[in-house]
Amino acid sequence: MSGTSLDGIDVALLVTDGENLVERGPSATYPYGPSAEITLRKALSDARTVTERTERPGFLATAEAIITNWHEDAVRRFLKSHGIKSVDVIGFHGQTVIHRPETRLTVQLGLGQVLANRLRTPVVYDLRSADVAAGGQGAPLVPVYHRALAASLVERPIAFLNIGGVANVTWIGKDGELLAFDTGPGNALLNDWCMKRIGKPFDEGGRLSEQGRVDESVFDALLENAFFDQPPPKSLDRNSFASDGLEHLSDADGAATLLEFTKAGIMLANDWFPKPPRCWVVCGGGRKNSALMSRLPGRGIVFLTAEEAGFDGDAMEAEAWAYLAVRSKRGLPITFPGTTRVPEPLTGGVLALPE
Repeated sequence: MSGTSLDGIDVALLVTDGENLVERGPSATYPYGPSAEITLRKALSDARTVTERTERPGFLATAEAIITNWHEDAVRRFLKSHGIKSVDVIGFHGQTVIHRPETRLTVQLGLGQVLANRLRTPVVYDLRSADVAAGGQGAPLVPVYHRALAASLVERPIAFLNIGGVANVTWIGKDGELLAFDTGPGNALLNDWCMKRIGKPFDEGGRLSEQGRVDESVFDALLENAFFDQPPPKSLDRNSFASDGLEHLSDADGAATLLEFTKAGIMLANDWFPKPPRCWVVCGGGRKNSALMSRLPGRGIVFLTAEEAGFDGDAMEAEAWAYLAVRSKRGLPITFPGTTRVPEPLTGGVLALPE
């Protein structure tokens, strides 16, 4: 799994039937360096002109080959370091460079057939496009895995909050009902602000944000985005929000304002739940931002990190892609009306067998 935070590739091993059996194995993260991030940001820039899934203008074709190489290397390193000789299937997310479900367009760079050939292992990839083609949002896809994990927890309703580049939430009801949607920006805006202003890829521990004050006028303007009034399910592209209007703020005040904006989007999600969650489980890189985590608890609701709930917040999305790959192979649904607004439960993904 390589997400919108552009920070690296997560690899995880899972033993699963794609339903109730979930045995979590080892995991690892292979960080992207500065040169890799330059490659990815150029790909994101060139993707803005794409109108069809198969188009690869400008640098995109080269970037797709490079991204595939990185994932091949990550899998090889992971298998070697854990003494694993083979696996049955690989779930390959690729790198999202554009996500516009309103035009039925989503593109994740990554050559699934090439990866299958090189690793001599079946690969399931392109897991979002069938949902988007059917009128769904194509995201989030992890909710069905969240539901499998929630079987080990007694609280209901419960919410799983993933704070990646974009933040998304899964609400799970008493009888396993699913409602999922993106809540707003996650780490992306704050990461971009820190890179631009202080030359660092993220606000480590939230220390810069804690030094600043929220600019209320800028904050109010950010919250006027029509996205927050749209009923779920709904999803976002990494670049759906921009930090325009913050240029006059200090480094710390801008960071504090963007952090508050992320928190506000998350808390507004409560307005759409059928019943308030009794507990939130927080995963993704944002859970490591202590300034953000300290601002989340409210309305008498408990917020736990994934680790406090017995899970691995760094590995959860990579585990989910393994889980979804098995569901795809078995023809089981991976998206639902309550998670992506697809008309009916739908499977997806492309299976590439080694040639």
